[in-house]
Amino acid sequence: MRWRSPCLPLLLVSLLALLLGGAADFKICSYNVQEFNLDKATDYRVLHTLTRIVSRCDICLLLHVTDFDGEGIQALLASLNRATDRYDGYAYQSVASESLGDPGDLQQYVFLYRTDTVNVTGQYQYQKPKSFVRPPFAVQFYSDQTAIKSFILVPLHSDPSRAVQEIDRLYDVFQEVSKKWSNANVMLLGDFHASCSYVTRDNKRDIRLYTNSAFAWLIGDQVDTTVSEETNCAFDRIVVHGRTFLRAITPLSAQVYNYAEDLKIPRAKALGISDHLPVEVDLKGSAPLLQATPLLILLSLAAILQHFLSASVI
Repeated sequence: MRWRSPCLPLLLVSLLALLLGGAADFKICSYNVQEFNLDKATDYRVLHTLTRIVSRCDICLLLHVTDFDGEGIQALLASLNRATDRYDGYAYQSVASESLGDPGDLQQYVFLYRTDTVNVTGQYQYQKPKSFVRPPFAVQFYSDQTAIKSFILVPLHSDPSRAVQEIDRLYDVFQEVSKKWSNANVMLLGDFHASCSYVTRDNKRDIRLYTNSAFAWLIGDQVDTTVSEETNCAFDRIVVHGRTFLRAITPLSAQVYNYAEDLKIPRAKALGISDHLPVEVDLKGSAPLLQATPLLILLSLAAILQHFLSASVI
């Protein structure tokens, strides 16, 4: 009696998936959480919703954080890191800027990131005086889970009355940080107020991130990044520099995450968290085995496995 081992087809499929599939996509998110502090963190419903939002991301930028003693962020981290299978068992850490802005409206930029998929390899507070109300806090990350490996994230929560000037000056920040770390793989993201009355079509001629073709705007002008039905504006943006970074982006992955619809949260309660929606984009996963393994070895492995598959056992 002849039969084929049921394990061998499974082995072949698993091996090919491992060789060809690589790592899963890597998600970067940006969310203006609107005056996040300990008061919000102690509201169970708010904390639970934020945990579900952030847990989708390998890196999540939080803007408009007013939690200056860090207790609110620690509460959010504790929620993300608690012993449960609900959030895939990832461990998160944070890196934060100093308090920035006018004395009556100090804010922080805070990055939350998964420690098992990405590391912080550098951080830099932009210092040029009077260029920004809340100067960008650049962070360089490294991940062997992505096709691009090393990249820099530059956040901005612009002052609405100075949005055109501040978005344009992000070009100067790009030049400084890319030179500092010898890395042109730069993503600029955050609440730019880059829409509606703050930035018009005519204003784009005065913004180098628009006029320089090396920059790609991944969140379009027609996208609504707000919660309220009374507004329809693309305030929150993601911009990447260079073809190398653009090729590392999963096509069509840049989008708004409408958590109110996804999590079935009434609009009124969503507004209690923030009047903004998160924006996100995926980086392609790495495929290290496929890149590192010579084609001859792959063909040999396939031939050997095919031999076993065709063999018979009495």
